[in-house]
Amino acid sequence: MIRSVLFLFVGLALSTDVALAQNTELPAIEKVRNYLPHMTRPEVEDLLTRSDMVLIPVASLEQHGTHLPIGTDYLNGVERAKLVGLRADILVAPILLPGQSPYHMGFAGTVTLPSTLIQEVYVEAAKSLMQHGFKRFLFLNAHGGNAAITTFIVDRINQETGGIAVDLGRVVGPFTVRTASRDQPSPSEPMFDRHGGTPETSASLYLIPNLVDISAAYAADVTLPPHMEAMLPAVVAGDPTALAVFLAEGLKDEATGKGTSAAEMTPTGVWGVRNPAEATLERGRASTESFVDAAVAFISRWNELRPPGTGR
Repeated sequence: MIRSVLFLFVGLALSTDVALAQNTELPAIEKVRNYLPHMTRPEVEDLLTRSDMVLIPVASLEQHGTHLPIGTDYLNGVERAKLVGLRADILVAPILLPGQSPYHMGFAGTVTLPSTLIQEVYVEAAKSLMQHGFKRFLFLNAHGGNAAITTFIVDRINQETGGIAVDLGRVVGPFTVRTASRDQPSPSEPMFDRHGGTPETSASLYLIPNLVDISAAYAADVTLPPHMEAMLPAVVAGDPTALAVFLAEGLKDEATGKGTSAAEMTPTGVWGVRNPAEATLERGRASTESFVDAAVAFISRWNELRPPGTGR
């Protein structure tokens, strides 16, 4: 009798502890399969029996206007990576939140790191995963300012380690053409619409809707240096040379003297003249699904060309 009462008391105490744990002020964390921060060691070991591939998002922690969170690039990149990881059955391993964003430092909340430090962190992280048996690495760049850094990370892994790496954004193009059968709705009138604009806002409405305050979105009064203003029509029209020249000067650290840091060009932090409130969840869904389909198709083809466990 005493033992039964004791067991009942212990059971009630444990149930109370669980109930209290489930009623904190924070929302419950739901486990995502193949997502490294959520996995146990045995789960990682089990995944290694099926795949030696890792998907690593490369992101940033920077201002995104008045309506999107500071972590937009990181969060959207990680969510896209999770979708790819679940479909392709590969490991998803976020490593670092900040990226290279000195041109956003005029707005509160931005965190920027030197390019040399960023690439060193990712290369060393890849070496750690190689030690456990992972061999192939996909890097998903979720922030335009990290493009050169991502290229360098991939090259260093290929040149300096036993790992094999690719920049996912550079290889999905042909697969996007084959798999993107759905329409991607977008505004019909061409307008300058980049950082924090309708593409990022649409993706965020689909991937991180609870963090988007669309009521706070409004069109920015963007000011460009005169020579950049003059080339803007060609940029908007899709002239690749004009875009390359435009981006070579646009969004650069205030210390460069170019007059193109975010705070020098836009009062809201959005680099574009279209109202971000024109973004739609449907557009975000279409662009995300197109990317995920293409990424999974590339991974499938890579597995055909080099099955897991082959090579040295």
